Amino acid sequence: MYLIPRSEDALIMRDTASVHHLYPAQHSSVPAPGQPHTPLQARLSLKFVEDGGATRLTERDHFGPLIVQKPLYPEGREICQVVIVHPPGGVVGGDQMEIAAKVGVAGKAQLTTPGAAKWYKANGNISRQNITLDVGSGGSLEWLPQETIFFDNAHVELEHSVTLGKEASYIGCEILCFGRTASGESFNGGQICQRIGIRRDGKLIWYEQLRLSGGSPAMRNPLLLAGRTVCATLIAAGPTVSAAVLEAAREGAAGIAVDGGEARISQLKGLVVARYLGNSSQTARRVMLDVWSHLRPEMLGRKAVVPRIWNT
Repeated sequence: MYLIPRSEDALIMRDTASVHHLYPAQHSSVPAPGQPHTPLQARLSLKFVEDGGATRLTERDHFGPLIVQKPLYPEGREICQVVIVHPPGGVVGGDQMEIAAKVGVAGKAQLTTPGAAKWYKANGNISRQNITLDVGSGGSLEWLPQETIFFDNAHVELEHSVTLGKEASYIGCEILCFGRTASGESFNGGQICQRIGIRRDGKLIWYEQLRLSGGSPAMRNPLLLAGRTVCATLIAAGPTVSAAVLEAAREGAAGIAVDGGEARISQLKGLVVARYLGNSSQTARRVMLDVWSHLRPEMLGRKAVVPRIWNT
């Protein structure tokens, strides 16, 4: 989520123009004033398989306005990159989205999005998103969506579940923006519920949940948002990161966040967790990408090549 001065609307329209014809009746997900909205159901299921040193997208089943186009290989055939597209460009109250991705043994995949995810004002119904990611032994998966914006009075429930096999690696990042501050809007009403769970070999290694009501004292609580409007989290599960790399990541993140924000990185057993709290989605993006650029070579053995779509 985020409030960025650049035009994400233009970015989304450009990147999804080629798929809007698939859903002509759903070209706009925001109903006109006084018009009822028919909730949209959207499901996407992906499967990646390692084949002779290359990772192939062998399954991509979808229902409703949630799709991927062709698999991309900007880093060579070993890692498959997929851009998940939601043609309506935003989520209205009552809409339901499910994304499932399975990476087979030794497979390597990266999932990202073409632009911001927008969760609009609720219309009396709850919007939901359920993400299920499964990584087989020795495989790796990166979940790198662009920012998410919660409009004022949005009512959203987010579920994010990751299952890791032996020696599998995962790096996931979320940037959440509460209200469209660039438009003078605050998150004064509505509710955001989020749950994130990561399991390795059947054992829960990470779990956190958030329940935030717009305009509540919790938004000013120093243990939560502390009055800030943007928070970002990067969770990396995999090989232990060296002290030198961790320190370099901390210094880099702190240096970027110094202008009006805070960044912290913690290392737990088999996990690295990085946080940013501030008022700038652009700064959050820079912090998260900098942390990722330090952790990726160490944990995945790959150079930190920023997804091309992030630079569009």
